[in-house]
Amino acid sequence: MDKKLGIAILGAGDVAGGHISAYRRNPFAEVRAILSRDAARASAKARQFGLENCRSYTSLDALLKADDIDAVSICTPNHLHAEQGVACAQAGKHVFVEKPVALDLAGLKKLDAAVRQHGVRSIAGFVLRWNPLFETIRAILADGMIGKLFHAEVDYLHGITSDLALFPWVSKRAYGGTALLAAGCHAVDAVRWFTAREAVEVFSFANFSQGNPLGYEYEPNSVTLIRFEDGTTGKVATSIEYVAPYTFPIVLMGNGGTIRDNRLYTSRWPGQTGWAAIPTILPDSGAVTHHPFNAEMDHFIDCILTGRESHCNVADAVKTHEICLAAEQSRLTGLPVRLPLQ
Repeated sequence: MDKKLGIAILGAGDVAGGHISAYRRNPFAEVRAILSRDAARASAKARQFGLENCRSYTSLDALLKADDIDAVSICTPNHLHAEQGVACAQAGKHVFVEKPVALDLAGLKKLDAAVRQHGVRSIAGFVLRWNPLFETIRAILADGMIGKLFHAEVDYLHGITSDLALFPWVSKRAYGGTALLAAGCHAVDAVRWFTAREAVEVFSFANFSQGNPLGYEYEPNSVTLIRFEDGTTGKVATSIEYVAPYTFPIVLMGNGGTIRDNRLYTSRWPGQTGWAAIPTILPDSGAVTHHPFNAEMDHFIDCILTGRESHCNVADAVKTHEICLAAEQSRLTGLPVRLPLQ
């Protein structure tokens, strides 16, 4: 292939840098535009990554009129994702939307409809699907090493404190939404990815720690229970005021064994007397540099070039986000909420 795909990056923060770095490694992609409210910041980002053929924009409308832009990565604050994603799809641009792709059901449905209507390829930013431990677990499950899965637990425990750059916007309801939408959606998506079943019901509790010392505008701690169509159960605990190092624990229980993070116990090995540890890379850091953006972006570019849909497209992301939105409805009403949301 002679022609490279022209990529535009919306946003100039740390996550945008992760996207840019990954695109630069792909031989079929070239970052040609960066959008920011501050043109100087966009230009500085281009210089940081040595992008010689890259323009700076402060207007999304102007950027989307550029004929040499084929795809867009949306790395802006959460509340802008859905609206910008719709605009990109309407302009015929393939779209990568960082998580959460929307903060409410209306925005979620509009984005999904726009992507479907205009036939563009899409990816939602659930980057952990490309984490080596996730890939290992999927292989173990496919091989039947723990039998039939009947319960899945994945937690997101990350102390997002006021000294972090993202705190001023993630701590506000208008920008963060809920603890699940702002952060725990990675764990919700992991439960869906591992169970490979349709969720039908959600029940959730949430709270503040005593005194809400960080001043979150929404409950930063929650426990969400999920029932799947075949009776399989799931649990996601989320805390973004966690007072300990970041962790992303995984427990998958089957009728023939159990997975705990990178450890396996299976009835297939009759002589096994303890956990078998699998050397791999765990999702044990919240740092942007730890995320497998390279594999994720390679997948996105391949989907565009081959015309195939991703397993992590916007249509699939709708199901993860509906669980997060249903959890908030359940918190408010004290009742379980049926899926899909109406």
